[in-house]
Amino acid sequence: MPVSPRLEIEKMKTSQHGGLNWSELASLGLNPEAVIDFSVCTNPYPLPRRVKEAMRNAVINRYPDSEATEFRQALAKKLGVAPENILAGSGTTELIRLIALTYFRPGDPVLILEPTFGEYEVACQVMGAQVLRQRARAEDSHSLKIEETVSIVQQHRPRALFICNPNNPTGQYFSSDEIKAIVNAAPDSLLILDEAYISFVERAWQSLGLIERGNIIILRSMTKDYGLTGLRLGYLIAGREIVKHLHRTCPPWNVNSIAQKAGIAALEETDYLEQCLTKIVKAKQYLRRGIERLGFIMLPSQAHFFLVRVKQATAFRAALLKQGILVRDCTSFGLPEYVRIAPRRMADCRKLIATLHALKKQGELNHFL
Repeated sequence: MPVSPRLEIEKMKTSQHGGLNWSELASLGLNPEAVIDFSVCTNPYPLPRRVKEAMRNAVINRYPDSEATEFRQALAKKLGVAPENILAGSGTTELIRLIALTYFRPGDPVLILEPTFGEYEVACQVMGAQVLRQRARAEDSHSLKIEETVSIVQQHRPRALFICNPNNPTGQYFSSDEIKAIVNAAPDSLLILDEAYISFVERAWQSLGLIERGNIIILRSMTKDYGLTGLRLGYLIAGREIVKHLHRTCPPWNVNSIAQKAGIAALEETDYLEQCLTKIVKAKQYLRRGIERLGFIMLPSQAHFFLVRVKQATAFRAALLKQGILVRDCTSFGLPEYVRIAPRRMADCRKLIATLHALKKQGELNHFL
């Protein structure tokens, strides 16, 4: 007789994500290399030469450094914190589950501000924590109200809170005063501030000083900033006690040698990210203008990605995928009328707008407008 898993695992739901689905593409007769992917929110520009060389020269016939020492030292120098305040991970998703494993107990109330990244809820389910939700409303353009967040925190005193800032998928970005209002209302709660997309926010405020409060974890992603998607590389910044506790439950060798070397080399490319961001901002502006002229409604976003109201997201995604273009169906976020689009290189953006114009001319966009 097979051994049953824990009850929490039997009941848990997995999270859907953007990106290519190879089985789906095969069924449609599409070559993955030919599909333009607007569904992922990563830097679309090629890696710098130095990063490619570091990857080629990485030593893979011995175990990687379990402490990711050189990578953390490089990050510490760039961020102005101590290496002991940093823990590296195989993407932020690993770190989210590591936080849950270390701090959540069965039945613990954990507040999640929605719509948002589905892995927060998955991590809660794995540990049997009780999910509390604050759901943004359509009449507020799916933007959350901080005063409501504060009220929920004061009423329920959650063990932890997940806040994605800027939010995925809406692009809403909370100010320093708004985040501090939540922190002040939750002195005994663990606040996980997910800043995976912070580099794509213009005029972002500096959050690192919050870790001095002792109950804040800030998540960040090299995957998004530098397009290291296939390597899986993220990190968190927190007080030394938090990092020490998390390190106890962190698997050894969790960040591979190639990812560590690529991360160090990427941090040395001081101008690369700034140059990419300038082009990404222009591509976003181009896309929003072109999509608006077609008659679609878009929600405001302070990140590079944005939501487009298409009435039937699943059908809209399918129509574009037949043309070799992938957008993010936001049904899994609880937003079945919206798709999320993130800028690619300008030639790809022009292809998307041209394809939408062609579909409109053929009358295939009428029921999406």
